[in-house]
Amino acid sequence: MRGRYRLAAYLTGATVARTGDELSGPALLLLGMSVDGSAATGSALLAGLTISAAAGGPLLGALLDRSPRPGRLLAWALLAYAGGLGAVLALVELPAAIAVAVAAGLLNPALAGGWTAQLPNVRGTTPLARASTLDAMTFTAASLAGPGLAGLVAAYAGAPAAVAVAITLVAAAFPAAWSLPAAEAKPTRPIRRQLADGFAVLFRNRALLRATATSTVSFVGIGVAIVCYPLLGAQRLGNTGFGALLLTVLAAASLVANAMLTRRPPPPDRTVLASTVLLGASFLLAASGQDVATLLAAAVLAGLAEGPQLSALFAIRHREAPARVRAQVFTTAASVKITGLAAGAALAGPLSALSVTAALSAAAGCQLLAAATYVLVGARTPSPARVA
Repeated sequence: MRGRYRLAAYLTGATVARTGDELSGPALLLLGMSVDGSAATGSALLAGLTISAAAGGPLLGALLDRSPRPGRLLAWALLAYAGGLGAVLALVELPAAIAVAVAAGLLNPALAGGWTAQLPNVRGTTPLARASTLDAMTFTAASLAGPGLAGLVAAYAGAPAAVAVAITLVAAAFPAAWSLPAAEAKPTRPIRRQLADGFAVLFRNRALLRATATSTVSFVGIGVAIVCYPLLGAQRLGNTGFGALLLTVLAAASLVANAMLTRRPPPPDRTVLASTVLLGASFLLAASGQDVATLLAAAVLAGLAEGPQLSALFAIRHREAPARVRAQVFTTAASVKITGLAAGAALAGPLSALSVTAALSAAAGCQLLAAATYVLVGARTPSPARVA
């Protein structure tokens, strides 16, 4: 019973923190636009928040692995992230606000990989594959609620209020993180050695390397598609609101897919490949779609692929990563994925200026490249599960 309570508390805290994270990006974008009416200001704040994640992830993960109470370190990281958002809200003037956003972004992997790395310690008797799927659902629920909440609050109370809600949600997850159980005793090593060991596991373990490389390339395409969906609504359906609806449908389909797979998760390695191919097909369908029904079908197809892909990635990392470097593996992989998403969003700008069809075709091409990466990297027989 205590294990179920711990897992429920973990999932609740993760959902709240990740909703705040998903809300913070759009809120900063709207905040920047409200300052001078320029999209460039908002984009600069958002880029600053995301671009530094790749640098912060490995070190944050190594520190979590070394800590006897990783939950407390995670809790302080959440407060620091919330404080960084608060400082951006107080400054609102470039370039100081961008510099603060970059500093806050260093802690962003705490809301993704930092939480997930603690899952084996709270799952109790719940099978790890099912717990991973439930954990992935917190991301999907956050991506479904966060942007919509940002738009709603900004519309009725202003962009600063939206940032304030993001800060509140991230800080509200502090008790759940603080209550996470102590970690098993681990040998103390110099931080440089710790970092080197984590990178060695990530790059020498073929199953981990294959999953990480495949998902990173895949997320470049997802970043392109996310930017294109609002343009689809404007250009083909006559209303940008339809673009937001497509993103909502995608997230909802992702949540439903994972909910259906909680009891019997499919083999994770094959799921990574199958979901990547399915994402490519969904983007091609969106590129060719001219009516509401086709575009909605494309969004549903993308959601049915994206949700299981994330669950499969979590399952592979839990299975392959040794406990001594688990947090570093998760935060590093999350950092790289965030960077891929940001690169795709940046690439979408010039591509969509040519045509939305060209941009979505490029997104589908990224999925094809990701599938090729999966095949080319290859993998020896996956190691036995390290956690039963």
